[in-house]
Amino acid sequence: MSTSIAAIQIALLDDHQLFRQGMRYILQALPFVEEVVEAGELAELQVLCRQRLPDILLLDLQMPNIDGTEAARQLLQEFPDLRIIVLSMFSADKYITQMMKLGARSYLPKDVDQDQLRTTIEEVLSTGYYFTPRISRALIRGVQHPERTPTPTQPDLVQLTAREHEVLNLICKGCTASEIAEKLFISRRTAEGHRQKLLEKTHAPNAAGLVVYAVRHGLLDN
Repeated sequence: MSTSIAAIQIALLDDHQLFRQGMRYILQALPFVEEVVEAGELAELQVLCRQRLPDILLLDLQMPNIDGTEAARQLLQEFPDLRIIVLSMFSADKYITQMMKLGARSYLPKDVDQDQLRTTIEEVLSTGYYFTPRISRALIRGVQHPERTPTPTQPDLVQLTAREHEVLNLICKGCTASEIAEKLFISRRTAEGHRQKLLEKTHAPNAAGLVVYAVRHGLLDN
């Protein structure tokens, strides 16, 4: 897939210099990465983004002066098109659910291997998001067992075609557009078209919203 990806810039926001250096080494080995920029704090990254918006931001959740959730919220408010992939040592469902609902495009452990990192970046660049099975499970459990917070207005149930129902279930299982296409014997472009139609029909803001919608309306197959 990387042969079709134009040279990109990736930004790192992490307060640990040694981690940034190690991640830079991994990223620079990817054939489609043109430049890697680093920041140890939010203000520094904001300056970089105003100069040139990176194609991907790898964001740590744990920083000394501001937590990653608030950093992401501020960044997305100023740069709504910023594609954030979270890299974190925190693996609890609440962190994953919170960041995906906020607008992160994927969520990975900090010890992710190079192949998984590459796949995630490629999928986010290609389809806008990448759901691992871990992310899907966290979102589903978050809807099935919500914390005691006010429940947002639930979107009305809309009529889905049989194919849209199949695609929705595969998205909830963490399948990529390529995997959906392969499983349903359709083209990747058609799979992406079904996903876009689902977003329009359900008024979900992103793929995380589709998972929430599916669980709340009992649309997941056993």
